[in-house]
Amino acid sequence: MGLLGWAVGKGSTPVDDWFQRANGGVLGWLLFFTDQRTTLVILVAALGLAAYRRRWLLLAVVAVSPVAAVWLSRLFKEWFGRTKDEAVAYPSGHTTLMVVVLGMALLVVGARLYAVVVAVVWVLLGMLGQAVTYHYITDAVGGLLLGSAIVCVAALMTQSTSLTRR
Repeated sequence: MGLLGWAVGKGSTPVDDWFQRANGGVLGWLLFFTDQRTTLVILVAALGLAAYRRRWLLLAVVAVSPVAAVWLSRLFKEWFGRTKDEAVAYPSGHTTLMVVVLGMALLVVGARLYAVVVAVVWVLLGMLGQAVTYHYITDAVGGLLLGSAIVCVAALMTQSTSLTRR
């Protein structure tokens, strides 16, 4: 994420400009996938399932990870200072949060092939929605990278205690 942030700098790239040509078009409906209300429904379902299964450490990780995602994306936005329409843009906080919440849902339900495929398609559609509206595509890729890193740390945290119990 850091390398991409430094590589793209403060402005848009030719790839960003290509995606921005669709700005204001029909692809804007793809923002559904990164909408906070949609994300909240998925998060509440994941928290509920973790509580139902009495997986308390997983419940805590699922609860804390989205907060960390929002905080870290804001921190990195200020650090990189890349703007779009006078707002800090890199990495995309919407994309970061979406990736983290879907990753938490996968940790709770298990990474079955169908669930992973649905999550990957969901993320790609959400990234496209951000890339043609509020963000550059490179902002969305940065959010994907940051979110993936947070999910990996969360997965390690939940797995480390399982391994020590064996």
